[in-house]
Amino acid sequence: MTAPTPRVTYAEAGVDTEAGDKAVELMKDAVRATHGPQVLGGVGGFAGLYDASALTRYRRPLLATSTDGVGTKVAIAQALDIHDTIGFDLVGMVVDDIVVVGAKPLFMTDYIACGRVVPERIADVVRGIAAACSVAGTALVGGETAEHPGLLGPDDYDVAGAATGVVEADELLGPERVRAGDVLVALASSGLHSNGYSLVRRVVQVAGWSLDRHVDELGRTLGEELLEPTRVYASDCLALVERAGVAGVHAFSHVTGGGLAANVARVLPQGLVADVDRSGWQLPPVFSLVQGLGGVPWHDLEGTLNLGVGMVAIVAADAVDGVLAHAGELGLPAWVLGTVRDADPTVDVLGSPDFVAGTKGVDGGAVRLSGAYRV
Repeated sequence: MTAPTPRVTYAEAGVDTEAGDKAVELMKDAVRATHGPQVLGGVGGFAGLYDASALTRYRRPLLATSTDGVGTKVAIAQALDIHDTIGFDLVGMVVDDIVVVGAKPLFMTDYIACGRVVPERIADVVRGIAAACSVAGTALVGGETAEHPGLLGPDDYDVAGAATGVVEADELLGPERVRAGDVLVALASSGLHSNGYSLVRRVVQVAGWSLDRHVDELGRTLGEELLEPTRVYASDCLALVERAGVAGVHAFSHVTGGGLAANVARVLPQGLVADVDRSGWQLPPVFSLVQGLGGVPWHDLEGTLNLGVGMVAIVAADAVDGVLAHAGELGLPAWVLGTVRDADPTVDVLGSPDFVAGTKGVDGGAVRLSGAYRV
C-alpha cells in the first residue's frame, strides 16, 4: 500500500497571495497621491510608466540614478511595531544621493522583502515611502513586495529602493566646480538618519537599555529618538540652487555611511582641502549619548555617524549669505562649516586621523578636521 501523496500548497509553504493583494489595496491611494500627469497606467501594472517628453526641452539631459536601503534601522521599527516612518529613511537615502549632482529626482520604485505579508504593516511602510516621495517631489511609480518564508522570520522585513533623476549637462554640480576659497555650508540632520545603526544598536545592547526608556537629554524615549525619520533634502537643495544658481552652489555632499569628512572629501577635486573645525556647531545630544554610553572613540564615531550634519553645500564665498538666508526661509537649520583651500604638504599629513582622503574609492580632495566637538 503506497503512502498518500502529500498536498502542498503555496499558502502551506508560507506565501499568502491574498494578503499581498490586500496590502496593495491599502496602499494604492497613498501611491497615487505622488502621481502627476507624467505617470501613466496607475498602480498594479508590470512596469511603472513615466512620460519623459519634458526631457525634450533640455539641451543635453543627463539621467542620474541611485539605489539604497535603510539598513538595520528597520530592526528599531520592527521592535517598536511602528512602520510608517521608515519610508522617509529609504527615500532620503536614495533621492538625496541624486540631488548632490543637481539632478531633480523624477520617479522612484521600492522593494520590500518580508517573511510574512501583514497587509497593514506593508501598507504602513509604503505610505511612509509615498509621503516622503511627496516631500521630495518624486513620483512613486511602482514597487514589489515579496514573501520569503524560511529565509526571513515572520515579522522580519527589509526595504530597498531606486530612483532616477535628470539634470542639464551644463548645470551638473560636483568637484569640477569647486575652487579654493569656496565655503562649506552645513545643513542640519534630523538625528541619526539611517547610517551607523549596527554601532548604535550594539551600544544600546551592551548598555542594557530598553527602547521605552525615557532619556532626559533627549526629551523622549530612546526608541522615539532612534526612529526619528531621515530629513529629505532634495526639494530644499534644488531650491537653494535655483536661488543661487550654479555659479553660487558648486556641489553638495550627502553625509551618509563613512561620516562627514569622508563624504565631503568625495566631492572635492584633487589638490584641494576643506578645513572643518569640530567646535563650529553644537553636537546634538543623541551623538554624545551614543559616544558616552558605549565609550566609542571619537574618531570611530565621526567615521560612522553624521554628527548633526546631514548635507553639505559647497558654495562660492559671495553666495554664502544668500544660501544661509534662503535655508532659513525653508526652515532648514544651516551654518558655515568650513572653507576650501589649496593643499599644503606642511600641515596635510596622510595617515593622520584628522586628515581624511581617498575614501569610497574616489581619488579626490581631502578634509582636515581640527578642534573638539561641543557637547
